[in-house]
Amino acid sequence: MTQLYTKVEEKRFAWFPVLLLITVFQIISFIQVILKTEDIDLKTLGVFSGYIVIECLYFLIAWLVTKKTNFELEMIAFFLSGIGLAISASVEQDFAFKQFVAIILGLVGFVVLNLILKDVDLVMKLRMPVAIGAVALLIVNILLASEFNGTLNWISIGGISIQPSELVKVAFVFVGAATLEKLQSARSITKYIIFAVACVGILFLMRDFGTALIFFFTFIIIAFMRSGDIRTIILICAAALLGALLIIYFKPYVATRFATYRHVWDYIDDQGFQQTRTLIYSAAGGLFGVGIGNGELKDIFASTTDLVFGMLCEEWGILLAFVVISCFAFITIYTIKSAKTSISAFYTIASCSAAALLMFQCALNVFGCTDILPFTGVTLPFISRGGTSMICCWAMLSFIKSADTFSAVPSVIKKEVAE
Repeated sequence: MTQLYTKVEEKRFAWFPVLLLITVFQIISFIQVILKTEDIDLKTLGVFSGYIVIECLYFLIAWLVTKKTNFELEMIAFFLSGIGLAISASVEQDFAFKQFVAIILGLVGFVVLNLILKDVDLVMKLRMPVAIGAVALLIVNILLASEFNGTLNWISIGGISIQPSELVKVAFVFVGAATLEKLQSARSITKYIIFAVACVGILFLMRDFGTALIFFFTFIIIAFMRSGDIRTIILICAAALLGALLIIYFKPYVATRFATYRHVWDYIDDQGFQQTRTLIYSAAGGLFGVGIGNGELKDIFASTTDLVFGMLCEEWGILLAFVVISCFAFITIYTIKSAKTSISAFYTIASCSAAALLMFQCALNVFGCTDILPFTGVTLPFISRGGTSMICCWAMLSFIKSADTFSAVPSVIKKEVAE
């Protein structure tokens, strides 16, 4: 069937005023970070300046090249990434440069993956090599990783730490959407199920239960997008629950990871130390926060990664924290709207599963910090400090962007349905 690329009537998004507003907000935030330091670090000042320059250049070049204005997703990504950059710099100035490099790599990955996604045939050819590479990467992770904070999910190469499971998230969505793009043979679908089980199983061996849960949730979304069969999804969930119970039975130490759930105040000075402090300091921030760099949570372990939502509430205020959560809700709504006119099932499945992954990961971070859900130690997309996490988030955004970029004119769709 002839593909109809980028034929949607131009949505007039006032990107320049929004960019100006975001830039002013970022400049004010960055200035606060710099003023909190005793000695002005020229390197950090260069990082902040470079971030704003790259941000503005991206939108200018994208507008000149594509002649489009649908930059809503990129605006959100730069807005959230800027907050994360300021938070990282306020805790440790050395973090700022690493986070800045991660954002640049993520942006490059976003652009490159968008180019690859233009050619669905190329995507189909790449799905098997990507799947094999993803499983191999996880196996290498187990062989080379040293235990850190009870898990085996970090590899150190030349002084640089990477988290392979974050990169495999991209492969998981890529392979799943490509495999289920059409009603293919049972053999093809079986291969993807084996791939999914292998990824989740290896993550359990790595004791990275939070990421394993994200992978499983994404698999459910992909499977439902293709089949729409609730009964099948229920059977998959029941099988997963049985598997989890067997793991807890044969590996009792797994249950201890969640022993403090809903009882953090009973372990206020040991297992519940992080969460109780997060709850206390978050509430102390009030609506407008105590000011960037003035909080107490920054001195707690993992303040810029697993507990970053607490820092956001304490130093920036609950109102801004609500804005951040609303950004993820907007991404989800935007994805659902764009998927309706996508020209291929691949773009629909990929965008919806990527948006669901980001939203679910956001929920695990926010609700885990506040003890509404078990604390799994996953990061808050775009905001938490971490190179591979940032690259993964931008890559997920490219899947979502593809559904909007490669869509058909609504009138054309109606005509084809009529014919």
